[in-house]
Amino acid sequence: MSLLTTNYLTPTGREEAWRFTPLKRLKGLHDGSAIIGGRASLAPKSALPIGVTFQRLARELISSQSATDDVIIERIRGQAIDCAVLSIAANTEVAQPIYLKRAMGDTDTAELSRVQIRLAEHARATVIFENNGDALLAEDVEIILSPGSNLKFITLQEWNATSVHTARHHAIIDKDAVFKSVTVTVGGDLVRILPTVEFIGSGSSAELLGVYFATTGQFFEHRMHIDHLVPNAKSRVDYKGALAGKGAHTVWIGDVFIRAAAAGTDTYELNRNLLLTDGARADSVPNLEIETGEIVGAGHASTTGRFDDEQLFYLMSRGITLADARRLVVRGFFNEIISEIGSEEIQDRLMSRIDSELAKAGS
Repeated sequence: MSLLTTNYLTPTGREEAWRFTPLKRLKGLHDGSAIIGGRASLAPKSALPIGVTFQRLARELISSQSATDDVIIERIRGQAIDCAVLSIAANTEVAQPIYLKRAMGDTDTAELSRVQIRLAEHARATVIFENNGDALLAEDVEIILSPGSNLKFITLQEWNATSVHTARHHAIIDKDAVFKSVTVTVGGDLVRILPTVEFIGSGSSAELLGVYFATTGQFFEHRMHIDHLVPNAKSRVDYKGALAGKGAHTVWIGDVFIRAAAAGTDTYELNRNLLLTDGARADSVPNLEIETGEIVGAGHASTTGRFDDEQLFYLMSRGITLADARRLVVRGFFNEIISEIGSEEIQDRLMSRIDSELAKAGS
């Protein structure tokens, strides 16, 4: 074990990228004081199909495909033991999801995890990260989509109550490639995820979907950045959050940058938050920066509100108790996005977790 070195610019909380994050709760991931454990826990749950490989390569053998100014990601790239590389060969269509799961850990030592997912030309797959148990985890995921490839990327944050998880999920999308991500955060003490997209080929598209449910004392932050560098690319963002309990706090930031060369861009981002109790706080900040007027469309919307009393009244007038009515409303609120996962087993498990958290919060 070793301490994170401290020759990086430590955030103070005054920077735009860190102004919402409670730095003290990061347990030293940001300032170099966390103790690094020796484990690298991510691995496939089962045998991989033909055309798919998973290997761990020394960090010196893997070059990063994207720039970053995030201090935690810089530390991962400089100090992670190795890089896990999941590769899908050209023209390979993987019918069943590829599951990558983390072994049970602890929160006394930090894991620095570096991952690359590479889809060759016209490959097609679904990759699911399952995160549960206890962890102090910093993660750098680069997703490289070659021309004509198609990836659904699902990450499930079902952590125990004391876990801390920071991550950047960066997708580099080439010509005519399709990327869809579904990010679910329903556990942990602090979870901070940066889903980012870089378009490098025209005709490509990205859809970023997410749900999060924070209860008493939890802090969840999801900070998007979509960089439209090339013409004729499409992006959609739709995140939904619910909060219950004193001190529950969520942050959603949606940044879309349409550069001067990105004529024909079509983009829209949406964030909706449902406050279930007093004492909860949801920050939502959508941003658009546009350098060309030659676009198909660009827009954003953000809403934060409480239960719809009419919905509750309608359900209760049919003999449903108040607690069950609230549960049904929350399920309906999340269902549109959770159903995009495409696995009834996972969807049922997530809804059960949400029901449990809702009951504990007394909503």
